[in-house]
Amino acid sequence: MQTKFTESQLLNPRVAEANDILRRCIHCGLCTATCPTYVMLGDERDRPRGRIYLMKEMFEAGGKPKKAVRTHLDRCLSCLSCMTTCPSDVDYMHLVDLGRAHIEENMTRPPGERAIRKLISKLLPSPRLFSAALWAAIPARSLRPLFRRLGWRRLVAMLDLAPGRPKRGKFPRSGVIPAEGAKRHRVALLTGCAQRALRPSINDATIRLLTRHGVEVVIPKDQGCCGALVHHLGKRRESEDQIKHNVDVFNPPLRHEDFHAVIVNASGCGTMLKDYGHALSRDKAYAERAAGVTDLAKDITEYLSIIGLAPPKHWTDLTVAYHSACSMRHGQGLVVEPQFLLEQAGFNVVGLEEPHLCCGSAGSYNILQPELAGQLRDRKARHIARTRADVVATGNIGCITQLQSALDIPVVHTVELLDWALGGPCPRELKRLAGRAQAIQDLHARPARRGGFLRRSRNREPVE
Repeated sequence: MQTKFTESQLLNPRVAEANDILRRCIHCGLCTATCPTYVMLGDERDRPRGRIYLMKEMFEAGGKPKKAVRTHLDRCLSCLSCMTTCPSDVDYMHLVDLGRAHIEENMTRPPGERAIRKLISKLLPSPRLFSAALWAAIPARSLRPLFRRLGWRRLVAMLDLAPGRPKRGKFPRSGVIPAEGAKRHRVALLTGCAQRALRPSINDATIRLLTRHGVEVVIPKDQGCCGALVHHLGKRRESEDQIKHNVDVFNPPLRHEDFHAVIVNASGCGTMLKDYGHALSRDKAYAERAAGVTDLAKDITEYLSIIGLAPPKHWTDLTVAYHSACSMRHGQGLVVEPQFLLEQAGFNVVGLEEPHLCCGSAGSYNILQPELAGQLRDRKARHIARTRADVVATGNIGCITQLQSALDIPVVHTVELLDWALGGPCPRELKRLAGRAQAIQDLHARPARRGGFLRRSRNREPVE
């Protein structure tokens, strides 16, 4: 793509970065078929190529953007499906980040939008405030009809997504959890923010799985939000502050040479941690340390694939529909690893139609764009229903919350199923299915049931 930036504009590092990305686009349009908003709306401005043109004009003009640019960039999920499709390796992820930051810094939003975005940026990254909000949401649900009549659709969306009272995890929020038996490795764990209030059982399952595999788990004290939530709102300075805080928190323990990885079990956070090096690349005080965190960041399924999964202790005939979160699939390129681990653990895994399309969660997207998010959620739910699965597994807390609101079957994190199969407790959401699990040792004395432990999974995707 041809650009028309002046020499003085290109002295700005952010403009120079945008120019380099823009010039890679060859207008081929292959991203059309894989862009969820274009599939839903059919508007050229609501697909990557159209948004790239809008951002090009915005950056070249400088100053206050046109309202249309804000509208169509706000509709972008940042699912990154376009990057998986693009033959020219256009770095759309960082381009749209630059675009959102430009809008946030050069345009004043209407009061209602400013209020909800500020509420999101304060509540969701803080486990303490978010837990309080979950308690407050319980009585507030009865007011949803009134809020709808007042036109407060985003507040209604927040209440619809609130699952109920916050929960408490079984492990401490900081400290060292020793490995079971001989210590093989040592890792640090990012515990997340919203996930800690919504489903702390994910962290519990992660810790049990790791320690059972001979991995010592260090949970650094005072860690905070990864920065992704405010980052995708265009709040660049707030995001950088949160990233720097985590770099400061994680680096003292990471100075030990025996650290093997920084484990993340929310794929949205994992994609962000793997971008810390880029986010702070121009900051001399933080660039090297941020890159160190990026180099060690591993999704829990990525890490288990590296060290190898132990044999399962429980067998179950449950069919698991695997939903590949966009931040896992497109953001980190982890497509088959989670499914293969579930197979190794003895589950019958089925894939979904249109696995590349987002479920509509996308951080705070399902609050800010509730209508589009709802359409995408229902589309994904229909694909899941056609599999006739017993349970849905995915690797991101946002997807779990989004999909559970539209499904009658439980939605759990992949690591919760793996933990159960390898000797951990049955996930609370699967208690009614607990009777379908049997100890492996009890099965050795009789022939395997038809379609049982040695069966092959259906529809597992090839490596892309």
